[in-house]
Amino acid sequence: MKAASLLLAVACGSGKLQGPLVTIQYVASTTLDAQVARTWVSCVSNVGRTHVHPGWHKFARYNMDEAGDRWTISFTDVPVGRQELRVSDANACAENATGAATHGVYVNGVELTEMVMTPGDGLEPGFAFTLLADGSVRP
Repeated sequence: MKAASLLLAVACGSGKLQGPLVTIQYVASTTLDAQVARTWVSCVSNVGRTHVHPGWHKFARYNMDEAGDRWTISFTDVPVGRQELRVSDANACAENATGAATHGVYVNGVELTEMVMTPGDGLEPGFAFTLLADGSVRP
């Protein structure tokens, strides 16, 4: 995995070594629940497409890709150390008024369990994790 990440970093043309590959997965329906859409119209509209707000990008929005029964996105620029992120999903409006997901979020196959408050519309629930140099994750 390390060799593949190194080759990917060099092949992408930057010439700089990038961090380990970090894949975020949100295990949730990729289809909007009609009842949620009718009941929480404003929240669903504000969330739009399922996306992540990574702390290492100052909580900017990055749309996630549908992948069967989950949403996914990968980064190679995540600094080693403690990180925070928030996943926003319209279906989560049924559980949280801002659409912030509070379960089902994985980084490199490890389910995140440490809840933290992240900046958004005020403070919104998110997750913290620690990334090690080899790409392994501590939730």
